[in-house]
Amino acid sequence: MTKRFFYTLCLVAVSCLSLAAGNDHYTVIVSLDGFRWDYPEAYDTPFLEEFFVEHGVKAVMMPSFPSKTFPNHYTLATGLYPDHHGIISNKFKIRATGKVYSLSKNDTRSDPQYYGGDPIWLTAKRQGVTTATIYWVGSDVPIKGGYANYWKNYMDKPLLTFPQRADEVVRLLSLPEEQRPHLVMAYFEEPDHSGHDNGPVCMKTRRSVEYLDSLLAGMWQRIQALPIGSQVNLIITGDHGMTWLSPERVIKPSDYLRSDWAERIDNDYPALITASQSKYIDDIVRALEGVDHIRVWRRGELPEYLHYGTNVNMADVIVLPDVGWTFSDKPVTIKGSHGFDNTCSDMLVAFRAVGPDFKQRYQRSGTFRNVCVYPLLAHLLGVVPSPNDGDLNEVTDMLR
Repeated sequence: MTKRFFYTLCLVAVSCLSLAAGNDHYTVIVSLDGFRWDYPEAYDTPFLEEFFVEHGVKAVMMPSFPSKTFPNHYTLATGLYPDHHGIISNKFKIRATGKVYSLSKNDTRSDPQYYGGDPIWLTAKRQGVTTATIYWVGSDVPIKGGYANYWKNYMDKPLLTFPQRADEVVRLLSLPEEQRPHLVMAYFEEPDHSGHDNGPVCMKTRRSVEYLDSLLAGMWQRIQALPIGSQVNLIITGDHGMTWLSPERVIKPSDYLRSDWAERIDNDYPALITASQSKYIDDIVRALEGVDHIRVWRRGELPEYLHYGTNVNMADVIVLPDVGWTFSDKPVTIKGSHGFDNTCSDMLVAFRAVGPDFKQRYQRSGTFRNVCVYPLLAHLLGVVPSPNDGDLNEVTDMLR
């Protein structure tokens, strides 16, 4: 018997024992898009702040780079950095075909070949755990040919309203035992939209956060009233934070780059530049090096702490503006955004957890990486995780 085969047998045995021991617990994870770490403290959120301080876990989570929606939601699901799972930005050029992956292009957004890794709804389902997703990024894509047992297609309009999504979580947990999912993953687009349109600290963003606080408090109260209420873990977190932008803080590429050097510039945070010819890559880098308020790298040369820049579809040059700055020739029309250095405080994410597997009155010091959520979910479900970049030991302090 080889060591590898013996190790595999051990993992399977441990999985079976864990599943048998923890099969009566359920886990609901809710993602609030753009849920900056300090929103619950800044606004009137008796559920997301006071309740969890008293009854559960309060922590701060560091997103992966880039601190964008699609890359980080899929990181939460797979435990892989965006550089490793393939969704490297909300929009990027696919080198092999010349196509563009984009949230607004259904032909690429829904193509499973771009989604690497093993999302937790498939990891668990394959090991006999019933799973459900409500609009989680990637969950309506036939990754490895499959979906969760219950899932919603983001392309089917109208989308469920926020109250309807909360209703759906409760409905799923109310199903007969043999049909009931042990994992429910639900996504809400706010407070991200409010943060973009109005900035992170303003009345409209406050109202969005406080509305979600009330909605989720009601959902949890209804879950607790179910016969299985005491067996349910609830995690509330998000994908990234939010910071202020300004039309005064803009670096224009056209001020530094010749028009024939770049085939395309995806002006986002970070900006991804594809050179029109490889000989121009050095010209682009030299022209931008030393420009105030940006950092520039060739693909494959980013600092190690970002875990970014080596994916096959990575652009030739990556330009990262300082927090709150924009690298674009287009005018800044929104008041807030994200995508910046994931270690910046404005990009950090709130993390809340409560239930039979989590400590009470536990406020965690320091941050933890969001790649650790996947192994955490696998542990809660009692399944063997697929290879990932996380480490369960990084978050076990939150567990009982």
